Amino acid sequence: MADRRTLSASVQRVQEALAAAGIASLIVERDSAARTSAEAAVLLQCTVGQIAKSIVFRAASGAAVLVIASGANRVDEGKVAALLGEPVERADAAFVRAATGYAIGGIPPLAHAQLMSTFIDRDLLAYDTIYAAGGTPHALFAIAPPELVRVSGGKVSDTKLLTPEIDRGA
Repeated sequence: MADRRTLSASVQRVQEALAAAGIASLIVERDSAARTSAEAAVLLQCTVGQIAKSIVFRAASGAAVLVIASGANRVDEGKVAALLGEPVERADAAFVRAATGYAIGGIPPLAHAQLMSTFIDRDLLAYDTIYAAGGTPHALFAIAPPELVRVSGGKVSDTKLLTPEIDRGA
């Protein structure tokens, strides 16, 4: 599994945004895609919880809303709606690309086409290092959780969907 030597235009845009924000992390584009948190964790040899997945929702007002969630968690749309103050639904691929400038599977936590409300799963703060997409499903970078909060402009929140297994402590 070789690393690519030159960055694609989408990845270069994210790398430049990281540099402008004072983040020294380098995005690595790999030959293997990581379209899911589980694939990324295997590729990076880390836990699924360390993957910061970016999920875009569409608010009832039509605004884009970004949730950066731990790869181990599902997002509770009701909690996101309560945080935002209006109903939300999962966005379709065209809406996601228009709002972020990136395709689903490679959405970074910053450098989006438009500003949007951003909520960060508090479970990500339990790790020293987390990993996020860098603009394509082939691109990933490491970042410290406090730096992710800073560069994304996100609000640390409880966005996790509780399942019966989690509620029982299993």
